[in-house]
Amino acid sequence: MISFTEENYLKAIFKIAEKDKKPAGTNAIASEMETSAASVTDMLKRLAEKDLINYQKYKGVSLSSAGSKIATSLIRRHRLWECFLVDKLGFTWDKIHEIAEEMEHIKSEELVIRLDEFLNFPKFDPHGDPIPNADGKFTLRVQILLSLLKKNETGIVIGVKEHDDEFLRYLNSKNITLGSKIKVIEKNNYDKSLTTIINETEHLISEKVSKHIFVKKIDS
Repeated sequence: MISFTEENYLKAIFKIAEKDKKPAGTNAIASEMETSAASVTDMLKRLAEKDLINYQKYKGVSLSSAGSKIATSLIRRHRLWECFLVDKLGFTWDKIHEIAEEMEHIKSEELVIRLDEFLNFPKFDPHGDPIPNADGKFTLRVQILLSLLKKNETGIVIGVKEHDDEFLRYLNSKNITLGSKIKVIEKNNYDKSLTTIINETEHLISEKVSKHIFVKKIDS
């Protein structure tokens, strides 16, 4: 048995390694977990003793097979609960993360199987993140950042890189959701902002925002 905190560390290591494509560093884990580097070091020693991570001081951390299985299961439960909260209870995408953080620790495998079936086996959550299936496999797809679209190119929003509530509420204010159609009509060299048409309305999108939205490029 492992604690909720240990589970959260495994998930954090998984997410960091997935994003950076390399072993997770102590400082990155501390930032993700909002704690001190000393606390992270203590926890890594505990996880290593349980054979859940591969840990060598100063060389970063990777998950063992057992640790990866636990982290993937947590991500699967988290994202399925997010789908349930949005699709069945009517929550908006900016209000579901914290709730799903609590619900992901429910251990019943039968509940997860029934939840997946009840939701008709979704492959992506309300933020556009892939949901691992029962075998821990993720569905991959072609996607690029909005910032990489060229002038006169069009994309459909299929995900967001940032899940911060404030960021999602900002997107809501611009009427940007999954499925929104965005056409770039001007790329501004000075500040890298984009002049766009979103759902037939013109919007100026900053570089910071455009680098946190994933789109699938389509014919205009």
